[in-house]
Amino acid sequence: MRIEPFALERWFAEVEADADIMLAESGVRPLDASRFDTDPGELGYVIPTAGDPEFRETIGAHHDRSAEETVFTCGTQEANFLAFLSLVDSHAVVVTPTYGSLSEVPAALAETTEVPLSEPDWTLDVDAVAEAIRPDTDLVVLANPNNPTGRYHDEEAMRALYEVCADNGTYLLCDEVYRLLDDDPAPPVASFGRYGISTAGVSKSFGLAGLRFGWLCGPTAVVAAVENWKDYTTISPSKFGQHVARQAWDRREEILAENRDHTAKNRELVVEFLEEHDLSWSAPDCGTNAFVEVPEGFAGGESFCRGLVEAESVVLAPGEAFDRPDWFRIGFGLPQEELVEGLARVDSFLQRHT
Repeated sequence: MRIEPFALERWFAEVEADADIMLAESGVRPLDASRFDTDPGELGYVIPTAGDPEFRETIGAHHDRSAEETVFTCGTQEANFLAFLSLVDSHAVVVTPTYGSLSEVPAALAETTEVPLSEPDWTLDVDAVAEAIRPDTDLVVLANPNNPTGRYHDEEAMRALYEVCADNGTYLLCDEVYRLLDDDPAPPVASFGRYGISTAGVSKSFGLAGLRFGWLCGPTAVVAAVENWKDYTTISPSKFGQHVARQAWDRREEILAENRDHTAKNRELVVEFLEEHDLSWSAPDCGTNAFVEVPEGFAGGESFCRGLVEAESVVLAPGEAFDRPDWFRIGFGLPQEELVEGLARVDSFLQRHT
């Protein structure tokens, strides 16, 4: 299997370590470990390796699935990767723009067809996805809420898409890692029926990326195939990650309310900044990301972002990493004082170059 370099991660690897401010981070600012009991006891494997059955039952129930239809993974990234290895054989359809691994991993395994969101509102065109589905389509893939635009496709559109997939015997995988940041989250795709698969975790909405803890919920046959592949990757989830994630889940109302409030306040700061500079953006419904049009005078997102990091030590994500060179991704889940300083530096850069 040959796979293209992960453009976004390679960009971060190049510039993030030496920069002062990370203004492209895609999750909520990290919670401090002192808020949790961090002693899981003996640091052996999680047994059974699919994850603690009681906790899997809890997560599964949230998705109208059982413990047997739930498997814990090392982050949502692994959940998606294992699903692709398990399901993609002939053809996949991917809704774009999207997080790089959701398009590049399926493309490394089989033929893929990309279906773009409809600009300028970045809405989901169910009919366009339906036209892209073939008799041999194994999987349709999308992130909802979307990364990088922050668009949250409503329940009606998602159920319509599910029915299109189910009628063709095609699985629908939805990366829902940002879903719980919405004030009133729509039901997860795994709850829609036999062909629905949800992946998620505690990295983005909960601000606990360092736990590397995620999950996949879906049909028993899919979970069994994922467990088979997982035996060749990480074997079990992190015992430490599972220990803290269980506490976070038990306190999710408190944590999510806090994180929603934090991101809403930061969002308003970004809105004010963009209005001041007359810059268009994707006006996100949910999550911690947005797409912003590249200012005039720059060749594209990479040109703008490289100039900014070199001049002001602020990292943004170039749209080229999402195959949209006229845009860049900004994240607004970081600590507010860092956001304010980062925007001030972007302002200084724009004053000199536009």
